[in-house]
Amino acid sequence: MQCSWKSVVLLALASIAIQYTAIRTFSTKPFNLLCSVGSNPPTELAPTGHPVNCSLKDVTWLGRETFESSDRGCDEILSHNSPFSFPSYNANKRTHILILATTRSGSSFVGQLFNQNPEVFYLFEPLYHVQLTLLPRLAQSRNLAERRVMLGAARDLLRSLYHCHLNSLESYIRPRPANHSTDKLFRRGASRSLCSPPVCEAPLGPGEQSQVLADEGECVRKCGPLNVSLAADTCRAKRHAAIKTVRIPQINDLRALIEDPRLNLKVVQLVRDPRGILASRIETFRDTYRLWRLWRATGRRPHNLDLGQINTVCEDFRRSVSTGLARPAWLRGRYMLLRYEDLARFPLQKTRELYSFLGLVLDHSVKDWIINNTRGSSDLSARQKFTTVRDSAANAENWRVKLSFDMVVYTQTACQPLLELLGYKTVFSPRELRNLSHSLVEDRTFLPFF
Repeated sequence: MQCSWKSVVLLALASIAIQYTAIRTFSTKPFNLLCSVGSNPPTELAPTGHPVNCSLKDVTWLGRETFESSDRGCDEILSHNSPFSFPSYNANKRTHILILATTRSGSSFVGQLFNQNPEVFYLFEPLYHVQLTLLPRLAQSRNLAERRVMLGAARDLLRSLYHCHLNSLESYIRPRPANHSTDKLFRRGASRSLCSPPVCEAPLGPGEQSQVLADEGECVRKCGPLNVSLAADTCRAKRHAAIKTVRIPQINDLRALIEDPRLNLKVVQLVRDPRGILASRIETFRDTYRLWRLWRATGRRPHNLDLGQINTVCEDFRRSVSTGLARPAWLRGRYMLLRYEDLARFPLQKTRELYSFLGLVLDHSVKDWIINNTRGSSDLSARQKFTTVRDSAANAENWRVKLSFDMVVYTQTACQPLLELLGYKTVFSPRELRNLSHSLVEDRTFLPFF
C-alpha cells in the first residue's frame, strides 16, 4: 500500500492530538477541585498608599535622577499631569501575570522583576515540557498547523498552573515523576520559590543565615529532587503568580485565558528590536544560526540560509502588537506593551510602571536587584549568554557592532512594518550603524490599556 506524504503528515498530527487528549483526560480535574486562590493578609503599602507609575515622557521632563531617588508616587510628583489613571491596589485580589516574549528578547531579565518579589510565585518556561513532549522537533517550525498543535495543551496547562494545580505539569515531564518528585523540571533553579523553604530545605553551611539559593546551579545541587506537592503549597501561599514563556506566538492565542474571570490574568508583551534579537541568537544558538555566522564572517550570504527564522519573529510580533494596540474590549486592563530597550535604559522607572499596571506593590528586594543587576560590565554578558547581570543600557543596542551592515539591511527590510510600529529607526549606511552616540530607539510612550 502506498501513502502520499500528505497522508503521513496528517496521520502524525492525528497521533499527536490523540496523545494530548489522553494526557489531558488523565491529568486534569474539574474546576471545582482546583486549589483555591483565596486572599492573604494585606501587606504594607508603599509610602504613597498606591503603586507608582510614570510614563517615559514624564520622566524625561522630571529628570531621571530626581524620579529614581524619590520616595513619592508619580501622581504626587506630577500633580494631576499623569496621562492615565492609576489602578488601585487590592491586597485581597490575586493577580496572575504572563510574560509573553520570544527567545533572546530580554524575557529572563523581566522574569526576575517578579522572581525577586517574595509575594510572587514564579515559574520559568513551564511550557518547555509541553513542547518537548508533543512537538520536540517543531520548535522553529513556521507551518501554521504545526505551530498550533500544542496551543490547546499550553492553555490548559497555564490555567492549571495559575490555580496552583502543579501536578498537571507532571504529565509532560520525562521520565514521569514518581511520588510527585522529579529532578527534571526545566530550569528549576531559575525560580526562588522552588529554591527556598519549604520546597528546598538545603543544609546551611558555615556562616550561612539564609536558605534561599539565588544561584541556579547551587539550587540544583543542594535542593535535591523537586517535591511538586510542596511547590503547589508554596504557590497557594503566595499572593500572586507569574509565568514566563517564549512558546506562545501571539496575544490572540491567549484570549480564552484572558477572558476567564477566574484567572484575573494580565499579559506583559515584551518586544525587542528584531536586529537585536538576531544578533543575540547568533551568539547564543551557534548551531542553529551557523549560516548566519558564516554570512557575517565572509560577507556573502549562503544560498541555503533559512531567512524565515527572523521573518517569523517579526510577523508574530507585528500581528500580536497590532492586536494589543488596537485595544479590543477583551484586553481592557489586561495588556501592557514593554520595549526591552526602554527597560534597559530606565530599569527602575519602567519597573514602577509595570508594577503599577499590575496593581502590585514594588518590593524593596526588587529595587535592590535592579540596582545590583543593571550595572554589570558588557564583558560579563558576552561571556555568560544567559546571565541577567549586565550593563543594561549598553547592552540594549550592542547588536550594532555585532551584525554586518548587509545583515542589518536585510533584517530591517524584512521587518520594516514592525520597526515602524514599535519605533525602531532604520539605518542607511555602515557609518550610521556604528555611530552608537545616536540611538535607533525613538522616544515613544506605550500606555497600558485601562
